[in-house]
Amino acid sequence: MRRFTWFNATSLSFGLAFLYLPMLILVIYSFNESKLVTVWAGFSTKWYGELFQNEAFLDAAWVTVKVAVMSSTIASILGTMAAYVLVRGGRFKGRTLFSGMIYAPLVMPEVITGLSLLLLFIGIGLDRGVLTIVLAHTTFSMCYVSVVVSSRLVSFDRSLEEAALDLGCSPFEAFRLVTLPIIAPAVISGWLLAFTLSLDDLVIASFTAGPSATTLPIKIFSAVRLGVSPEINALSTIMISIVTVGVITASLMSKRATVRQQREERAAERAAD
Repeated sequence: MRRFTWFNATSLSFGLAFLYLPMLILVIYSFNESKLVTVWAGFSTKWYGELFQNEAFLDAAWVTVKVAVMSSTIASILGTMAAYVLVRGGRFKGRTLFSGMIYAPLVMPEVITGLSLLLLFIGIGLDRGVLTIVLAHTTFSMCYVSVVVSSRLVSFDRSLEEAALDLGCSPFEAFRLVTLPIIAPAVISGWLLAFTLSLDDLVIASFTAGPSATTLPIKIFSAVRLGVSPEINALSTIMISIVTVGVITASLMSKRATVRQQREERAAERAAD
């Protein structure tokens, strides 16, 4: 193991400060009394009140959450199906083309993806709105779900499925009762990843969004072009708080599950002895 040195401590401190100090400054200035974000004029929470009265931001936030939930759910279903076909389908005809189409959005520039989807929607006469954003986000996020689920299916013990089939289950029942519960953590992880990507997307949404549907990243980007307002600082602080609470909660749940599993393993070992 490497020894602790002042050089390592200094490098780590500068790295963490580079990452988190701008966020800390943003949180502090969200409680600034002044409308100028660079001039401190006293502590105040009035910008949070004005944020919750800003219908434009609230509507954009609702559209963003709605799009993220729908697109991540559809992407999880399609991505799981695609992963199952790739892992369990064997060397079927067209496998190379199919896998290439699944993984292409991973390396495709977002500008190209957004432009191609825009031309597609215009070609079929589909008005841009919530539906087009959902379709666009599903297109590029399902490949991430497919990668996550595929890695779990590769290490899956197929003898469990074979045992279920021997006991009279149909292939669909074996998948629903045996395979899906085991790969559920990977599916949930893929859903969360797709949800996060949808919340954070700006480029693709800017191509596929219409006047009737504006996502929160687009709204923030449009507002920042005119200058950073304290309301944006307040909104960013709320988003940071939600992410922090989510990370802490997930870490505690994971730690609790690990402790429970260790207890069960020790109990099983004692019972076996």
